[in-house]
Amino acid sequence: MHVLVTGAGGFLGSHIVRQLLARGDRVRGFSRGLYPELTSLGMQQVCGDIVDADAVRRACQGIDAVVHTAAKAGVWGRWANYYVPNMIGTQNVLRGCQAHGVPILVYTSSPSVTFDGSDQKGVDESVPYPQKWLCHYPHTKALAEQAVLRANQPGKLQTVSLRPHLIWGEGDPHLLPRLIQRAQNGRLRIVGDGQNLIDATHVENAAGAHLSAMARLAADPNSPAAGRAYFVSQNQPVNCWQWIANLLEAAGTKRPSRQISFKTAWRIGATMETFYRIIGKTTEPPMTRFVAAQLATDHYFDLSAAIRLLGYQPTITNEQGLERLSSGL
Repeated sequence: MHVLVTGAGGFLGSHIVRQLLARGDRVRGFSRGLYPELTSLGMQQVCGDIVDADAVRRACQGIDAVVHTAAKAGVWGRWANYYVPNMIGTQNVLRGCQAHGVPILVYTSSPSVTFDGSDQKGVDESVPYPQKWLCHYPHTKALAEQAVLRANQPGKLQTVSLRPHLIWGEGDPHLLPRLIQRAQNGRLRIVGDGQNLIDATHVENAAGAHLSAMARLAADPNSPAAGRAYFVSQNQPVNCWQWIANLLEAAGTKRPSRQISFKTAWRIGATMETFYRIIGKTTEPPMTRFVAAQLATDHYFDLSAAIRLLGYQPTITNEQGLERLSSGL
């Protein structure tokens, strides 16, 4: 297949590119920067911004499938900073697919599109979107996900939305460096009782889920897998704070020992959000309500749909991932 990957230079996008090339697909990477390490493997590089409709439409020409990973992530900032790349950018991808008759679109969403700050224990895709949002990222990702699923047309454009949770692994430029910095600065505290269970997803598994979805849609132009969202993880829930401790120890950093209640962290987050909003500060507050809830609540998911309809199976266990992370660091 000839596959377009948006956000090809990102942590997840680059792993998807490598897996596609390894199985013999042709890959066109669309991103704002240049990634010579990927072009050296055989990826065709196309530079452009996801909010540039013309650039996206041109990138979709002659493509058999699109994997759309490009997005603005974060827990703080102005609405437009998230809405434009996440929603408008996704609409540009949809229009590009429709303009050139691309039959398959695999969209990278997030489980946070269903998160309202309360526990999620083994929930499946029937869980609704929340009525109130704790930050702009999950809200705009939910709007984009809904647009992707509405665009599904059997026999024309088949779409799916994948929701990988807490992507991690060797080479992670986001989660692990942030944890390490906060731990080393003494700013990482256990939030809540420290017993909450979470799902996480090794980056190789997250990438593999996208290839599995693409394969299922390619095999049947009227696939029953199309038009749906899917949770993706290790299928191996872990204690949040033990998992964080394991990541930090793999990086040679001490685990956190100080603790704060969820109620206190939530109150601090709400106060900081109000203060930052009043003074117009754009840097992320040390604590927000969304972060407090993510660190203190259970959030793990039922993967039955992804296993049954997409043929998804994680290939890297938590233990293997930690071992690879330790050797990589």
